[in-house]
Amino acid sequence: MELQAVKIAIPDGCNLILGQAHFIKTIEDLYEIVATTVPQAQFGIAFSEASGPCLIRTEGNDSQLVEACAAYLQALGAGHVFCILLRNAFPINVLTQIKNCPEICRIFCATANPIEVVVAGTSQGRGVMGVIDGFAPHGVEAAEDKTHRKEFLRKIGYKL
Repeated sequence: MELQAVKIAIPDGCNLILGQAHFIKTIEDLYEIVATTVPQAQFGIAFSEASGPCLIRTEGNDSQLVEACAAYLQALGAGHVFCILLRNAFPINVLTQIKNCPEICRIFCATANPIEVVVAGTSQGRGVMGVIDGFAPHGVEAAEDKTHRKEFLRKIGYKL
């Protein structure tokens, strides 16, 4: 088995959701989830099949984000993986609906951080083993850090 870390730099102003699913219908279901949950979002989605023609299927309403998702999945080279890039929306807005989609097996990450996807390759193919999301902690928050966190959440409207 060969392990490889594939770096993915997320475009400015975007968030990425990377996960595993199991059926060709996934691409359309994910499109419907994002489009109906956050109508103002710009987004791209790609899903890599693991049987039949083994194509990367794409949908979305922003061609640059669609192309970026497809490029990420080409770099990963793993089957049954999906990628969603969001602009003007956050993963928190759609994650529950995505997790409730019957085709979804798991979410590897939902982030705006640069990531490294750990991919294993065998004679059969490649699969995602896990994701390194962002950077290592620098310590434990102090009182002023806690105050800043709480103020930030209120500033963006996620807390009263």
